[in-house]
Amino acid sequence: MTSDDTTDDVTGDVAGDDEPAAPASADPKQAYRDAYDQWQKHLSGVHSLLLEGNRLPPEQIKGLLNREARAKERYDAARRRLLGIDE
Repeated sequence: MTSDDTTDDVTGDVAGDDEPAAPASADPKQAYRDAYDQWQKHLSGVHSLLLEGNRLPPEQIKGLLNREARAKERYDAARRRLLGIDE
C-alpha cells in the first residue's frame, strides 16, 4: 500500500483495490459469478453506510459509492455477455 491509498473503514478495501474485469475470452459463467460477488461485496458496504448508519468521511463515501457503481457496471456487462446480448 502506498501513501496515496486510503482504507475504507466500511468494507476494509483499499481505494483502487478492485479486481480487474475478467477477460472476454474467460468462461462467461465464471466471469458472471466473479462480477456478481464483487458487486455484492461493494453493495454490502453501501448498505452498511445507508442502512446500518455507519459514518464515513465524505471522501470515503464518494470512493465507496464509486467502487459500487463500477462493480455494478462490470456485473451488468458480464450478465449481458452471459445472456448473449453483449453490446
